[in-house]
Amino acid sequence: MTGPDHENRGYRRLFGSDGLTFGIGFPLTGVRESTPAVDEEVRLASHAESVGFDGLWARDVPTYWPRFGDAGGAFDPWPLLSHVAAHTDAVALGTSSVVLPLRHPIHVAKSAATVDRLSDGRLVLGVASGDRDPEYSAFGVDPEERGTAFRERVGAIRSIWREEYRSIAGEWGALEGELDVLPKPTTDTLPLLPTGNARQSTEWIAEHGDGWLFYHLPEKTLRSYLDRWRGLAGEKPFAIAVRVELADDPDADPEHLHLGFRAGVEWFREYFRDLEEYGLDHAIVGLQADDPEAAMTTFAEEVIDEL
Repeated sequence: MTGPDHENRGYRRLFGSDGLTFGIGFPLTGVRESTPAVDEEVRLASHAESVGFDGLWARDVPTYWPRFGDAGGAFDPWPLLSHVAAHTDAVALGTSSVVLPLRHPIHVAKSAATVDRLSDGRLVLGVASGDRDPEYSAFGVDPEERGTAFRERVGAIRSIWREEYRSIAGEWGALEGELDVLPKPTTDTLPLLPTGNARQSTEWIAEHGDGWLFYHLPEKTLRSYLDRWRGLAGEKPFAIAVRVELADDPDADPEHLHLGFRAGVEWFREYFRDLEEYGLDHAIVGLQADDPEAAMTTFAEEVIDEL
């Protein structure tokens, strides 16, 4: 571990126990190519907390690219998570993930610390280098430099949180000791989980991240990633996102979906039990269902509670 300076309430909720915990990703209504109804998103967020999910994860998708076919829920993560914080009590609030090369580090530091304060320490930050090609030109960012920008901005954001009137400079600009950025988060630094490879080496992620957030991986690949991660990062957590569609038949065998499976609850129970034994710490479920509330309840009762 890098130490307790990043272990806020949200981090402890997700990673404070020995077992596998579960989160769920927005949009909870499943509306991905337009703007979902915010009241329904918030109602489902409250329901997810009540049935036992430990995290609610909002994506950072600055622009809608129809060719990609996914608006990510449309809402900016900072006001969305602030609004959700006011309608929940203890569930962790995560970003999956903030695209650092497209956001100014001062804005990220200030916005994230604000959400963390408003939620009484529940924010956990997934951070990424981005994957939608047209966005880089829209923001005037050279996509070939996104790896360097990611590293610089992680360092800048941490410095802004940890120190007052910091003198620091980068490709994004400079602070020269005359300005501070408020508020500071509830802990010295918020937990940062690089997402995917983020154009970095695994060694860099192990040293500078407070955990690693990855996409769905085949089981054999996941085991090899976890083994390498433990060798480099010790007990720092490893989390994945996985798409889940529950079949009507609880005994249904799995069908492969993009980044996940369609299967019965019996199979999912054994699948996640295996992932827990491999050492996975957290799974962000992308739940696909015509009735999201019922699917959340079924998944919580038949999978989470059974583990």
